[in-house]
Amino acid sequence: MKKIQIFILLFLSSSLIAQEIPKSFHNIIKKGGKIGVINGEKFYPEKEPKSEHLLYSNLATVKVEPYEDGVILDFKDKRIEGTVYYGLIDENSRYRQPIFSKNTGKIKEGKVKLKLTKLKGKYDFTNWEQTGKIRIGYRVTDKKGRILTDNRLNVLYKKGKFVPSVTMIEGPILSKPSPEGMSIYMAFDRPVKAKLRVDGQIWDDGRVAKKHIYNLSGLQAATGYEYEIIYGPWKEKFGFKTAPVKKPDTGFRFAYASDSRNAKGGGERNIYGTNAYIVKRLMIAADKEQADFFLFTGDMINGYKINKDKLRLEYFNFKNVLRYYGSYRPVYIGMGNHEALSKAFHKFDSESPYKWERYISVDRFPFATESAEAVFADEFDMPDNGPVSEDGSKYDPSAETIDFPPYRENVYYFTYGNAGFIMLNADYWYTTNENYIPLAGGNPHGYVMDNQLRWLKETMAKLENDPDIRHIFVTIHITPFPNAGHTDDGMWYYGNNEIRPYVAGKPVEKGIIERRDELVDALVNHSEKFRALLVGDEHNYARLIIDNDTNIYPDNWQGERLHLKRPFVQITNGAAGAPYYALEDTPWKNAVKTFSTQNAIMIFDVDAQRVKVHVFNPDTFEEIESFELK
Repeated sequence: MKKIQIFILLFLSSSLIAQEIPKSFHNIIKKGGKIGVINGEKFYPEKEPKSEHLLYSNLATVKVEPYEDGVILDFKDKRIEGTVYYGLIDENSRYRQPIFSKNTGKIKEGKVKLKLTKLKGKYDFTNWEQTGKIRIGYRVTDKKGRILTDNRLNVLYKKGKFVPSVTMIEGPILSKPSPEGMSIYMAFDRPVKAKLRVDGQIWDDGRVAKKHIYNLSGLQAATGYEYEIIYGPWKEKFGFKTAPVKKPDTGFRFAYASDSRNAKGGGERNIYGTNAYIVKRLMIAADKEQADFFLFTGDMINGYKINKDKLRLEYFNFKNVLRYYGSYRPVYIGMGNHEALSKAFHKFDSESPYKWERYISVDRFPFATESAEAVFADEFDMPDNGPVSEDGSKYDPSAETIDFPPYRENVYYFTYGNAGFIMLNADYWYTTNENYIPLAGGNPHGYVMDNQLRWLKETMAKLENDPDIRHIFVTIHITPFPNAGHTDDGMWYYGNNEIRPYVAGKPVEKGIIERRDELVDALVNHSEKFRALLVGDEHNYARLIIDNDTNIYPDNWQGERLHLKRPFVQITNGAAGAPYYALEDTPWKNAVKTFSTQNAIMIFDVDAQRVKVHVFNPDTFEEIESFELK
C-alpha cells in the first residue's frame, strides 16, 4: 500500500503546474509588470542585482585565445582588473596542485596574457615541450589582491604554436558509493564527449556536454579501482574504492565537518566565498586518515545571493578544493542557510547592520529551476531518495500547483557498511529574516517542515528494522540546542516558540521549540540504533549531552515537555573555516562536555558494537578530544 501511495504522490508532483508566484507566499504580487511585496498600501518591488555580477559570470568558463608566446584569457568584461598567477601542474602529485612560476600576467580591460614560453627549458618540469601537452593552473586576483578563483587550463603545443584545448575544470568528484559501484561527476569548460575507463572497461554515455555524471555498476565490493577520464586528447587517472557489503560486522571510517564559508585573514581564507585554505587542509587530512567518505553539512560558501552567477562561482571555488579528497573518496553534501538564493524586495530596514536584512528575501522562484534547492541539486550529485517537497502537506494551498521547492538531493539517506545516515535540511524554503515571515511567508532558519519530518520518521523506522544496520547517524546544519553564536535562532530563538513557517498567510500549527522536541523525540525515543546528531551552523566544535535532568525550556514554558528514554548526543562541528563563535549562556550550558574554537575535523571509526571518535585540528594536528559513542 505504501508503494502505491508513493507512486501516486510522485505522479501528482510531476503533473503539477508551476505558478509565476507560488501560492505558498502571501502579499507577493505582480503590479505594473513588477513582482513585489505589498505591505498595507506600500508596494516594494523586487530589488534587481547590481551589474557587478557580470564581473564574475565568466571567471569559471573564461574564453581562451592563442597568441605567439602563449594564450590570452578573456573574461569578457572590460571592468575586470587584477593579476593572474600561473604555473605548471605536477602530474606526479596526488593532488595535482600548480607550482606557480615567478611570472604573472596583468589583467587589462578584462584580458590577460599568459606567457607560456617563460615555462620552457629549466622551468619545464612536465616535459611539455616534447609531449606537446601543457597543463597549467592559474589564480585570478582583483586589483586589491583578493583571490577570486583558481582554475585549470589545458593547452596543446603544435609546431611552435599554442592551441587552447578542452579542460576539465570541475572534479572529478565521487559520490554515492555502493558495494557494486560509484558515481563520478565532472565538468568541462566546453561541451565534450567524455569517457571513463575502469578496470579495462570503457564507459561512454554518448553525450557531448559540459557536465557528465557516470553511475558505475557491476564492480566488486570493498575493492580498489583505478579510473581514467578520457576527453579530447587528454587522459587523467585517479582511483577509488567501492563500499563494503552491508552487514552487521562491517567496520569503516568516515570524516565529518561543516561551515567553510569565507573568513578573515586574507589569502586563501577567502577565495570568493569559501575558506579554501582550511577546506584544503580538511580534505587532505581526511585522505591521509583514509576516511572512506566525507560528510559535510552546509555553509560551504558565503552565499546569501540574489544572483545565480555569484552563487555558482562560490560553489565552483568550494568544489575546486573539495576535489583534493573527492577525486579519490566519495563525499556527501548538505545545505545550510548560507546556500540561500533569494528574491529580494526593496529596502525595509535601512538601519540594519546586515545587508540580507535590509530586504525581505524569500527562496527564489520558480522553485523547480531558480530555488536554492534546485541550484544545489544541479551543482552536486547526491542521492535522490528523500521526500518530494512540502506539496501535498496539510498546509499546501493548492493541489494543482507547485508551491514549494524540491527536496531532491538536499534531503536523503544512505547506508554504508553497518550504518545508516540521514541528511536533513532545516533551511528549506528559507525566508532569511524571520520577522518578515508573517508578511510574505516562508520557513525560518531551523524549522523542519511536516513532510520532511514524516519522511524522517519513516526512514528511521526502516533503518531501525534493518538487521544489517547497527548504527544510525543523522545530520542537519542547524543545532536543536545552540551554544555559541546562534542562540538567537537555531531551533531556540531565545525560547520564542512563536517562530514558525507561514503558508499562504497562515501560521503552521507547531512552533520552533515544539518542532525541535518532535525531531529529538523521533531520534532518541523511537530508535535504539541512533548514535548522534551531527550539526554545524555554529563555528566551533562542541559536544553536548542532553538528558531528563537538563533544562531545555524557557522560564515561562507552558507546553508539553519532552521525556527522553536515554541521553541525546548533539555534536557541533562548524569549525571548517568560518569565523569563530564563543560559548554563550543557555539553560543547557552545563551539558556541554567539550568546547573549542579551533578548526576541527572529526574521524569516526565504526565497528560492530562501538563508534570511536577522534577530533583534531587539520591545520596544526593538535588533538581536541577522543571519545566513544555508545
